[in-house]
Amino acid sequence: MAKPAAAKEELYLYAIVGASCADRFDVSGLDGGEVYAIPAGPVSAAVSRLRNGKLRPERRHLAAHENVLRHLLEKTSVLPMRFGITASCPKAIEKILSRNRQTLLEQLRRVAGKKEMGLRVTWDVPNIFEYFVNTHEDLRAARDRLVGMQRLPTQEDKIELGRMFDQALQRDREAHAAQVEAALSPFCAEIMRVKCRNEYEVMNLACLVAGDSLANFEADVFQAAAMFDNNFAFDYNGPWAPHNFVDVDLAL
Repeated sequence: MAKPAAAKEELYLYAIVGASCADRFDVSGLDGGEVYAIPAGPVSAAVSRLRNGKLRPERRHLAAHENVLRHLLEKTSVLPMRFGITASCPKAIEKILSRNRQTLLEQLRRVAGKKEMGLRVTWDVPNIFEYFVNTHEDLRAARDRLVGMQRLPTQEDKIELGRMFDQALQRDREAHAAQVEAALSPFCAEIMRVKCRNEYEVMNLACLVAGDSLANFEADVFQAAAMFDNNFAFDYNGPWAPHNFVDVDLAL
């Protein structure tokens, strides 16, 4: 009787760190695996063994991945990897680290001692279109002309009104984001605009902040919020590993 095939074991990659970091990390990875470093010259990969190669983005797996990144961020500067990157063996990781050594070192220098903070600002209003109609005279006049027509508005009329609304939305987003970025820039090494997910979002900023400036950054967020009225809601979060400031494509 044939023996069942042994489960294929792979290595799961969490982040790239400096080679001077610890060989072992006091945190559990996916499925409770030990997290350790595989060095290659001046850089290392933080990994754990993965006994089942089929990895689904389940909540427990995503939480374990993020928990490892938080632990690493407390110890050192990290280049976080996206969820789900695996390698067949240590040699494969060593090879890819050596091949991308210069790029990895440059990006580690970019984020050295820094963490990512997120700032999401939304319009806290019941109806975003009505809010813009009430605060933009040209949009209000166009809406009133449409409503006051002796005939039913055509599809082209509605499209034109929608275009005016979208233009006003984009203008206001740009102006508000520039205002907030100017207020936060003294304590941010870099600020990146992340794409808004819906019409109610004014801005979604990723901010790269030095660890010793986090308290100043948070105070600055409150000062920036004070420049806006109650129709705006400010929500900041973090610190996180600098996902939005790392561009690493490791073809493992």
